[in-house]
Amino acid sequence: MLWLRHAPGPGTTVGSEVARVDVVVRQPRRINAVLVAVREFIKHAVVSGDVPARALSALYEVGDDRWAPADLGGERTGLRFIARPRHRLSAPDRPVQRSSDAAAVSLLKVCRSARDRFIVVLLGRAGLRRGETVALRRADMHVGLESTSVGCDVVGEHLHVVRREEASNGAVAKSRRPRAVPLDFLVVQAYDTYCWERDRCREAFECDFVLVNLFRVPLGQPMRPGAINELLAALSRRAGLERPVHPHMLRHAFASNVLEAGGTLDEAQELLGHASPLSTQIYLHPSPARLRAAVDNIARDQVERS
Repeated sequence: MLWLRHAPGPGTTVGSEVARVDVVVRQPRRINAVLVAVREFIKHAVVSGDVPARALSALYEVGDDRWAPADLGGERTGLRFIARPRHRLSAPDRPVQRSSDAAAVSLLKVCRSARDRFIVVLLGRAGLRRGETVALRRADMHVGLESTSVGCDVVGEHLHVVRREEASNGAVAKSRRPRAVPLDFLVVQAYDTYCWERDRCREAFECDFVLVNLFRVPLGQPMRPGAINELLAALSRRAGLERPVHPHMLRHAFASNVLEAGGTLDEAQELLGHASPLSTQIYLHPSPARLRAAVDNIARDQVERS
């Protein structure tokens, strides 16, 4: 842990100088991630017989739940052993950053193509991940009022997020469970405008991906996931934003807007494609205005009852 915290890796620099021994190079969150990987490798080696089992006692503190309250066990019976990692740094919670609506509008104003506008609108108003965005196929876009003619029973305009094998552009949907995401009129309008622009690129006629290269070689080929980051970074500079906008910041903004508009946690979970509601809860943080309204509502309710 000491070595991970202070030893510089190949090419590691601090400012303009090579990192010194007394300079912290890796943060606790990164160190913990490395330690998890090391423990998993050693566990595999123990199972395969390449490492003696006693090595695990140097990595884990083994205890049991015999002194835990009975209610915690639920319907499970019998003694359960618990292994806790010995080596772990305390990492402070890192707040999830979101993009403001004003920043998203600023990005749209400096877009130079219909494709770029569609990407910004799609990320901010459908909440897709970067990989899901560039993995979209044209068959996934159902922008008609009904889609029964293509065998889809979902009502209204929507898109489908489907996990497929990794494509040539390295795109793959993170969520293993397919989901349908409703689209509002702004996304549909942006997509319609982009399709006109896309159709002018003859090289893209045979490509089934929604997002393709229109202004750089290879023309007509699907965009790479990294191209989304490059685009948002360029738009952020062009718009003069103090803090550059990343793809996940727009996804965070979408999730926060859903919850602040009265959406429930399970609705946001389904829209975002989270397997667990715990992953969605990080987006549930009340704004100062909502906190003020909550306090004001208490006083108003007490006055009405009196």
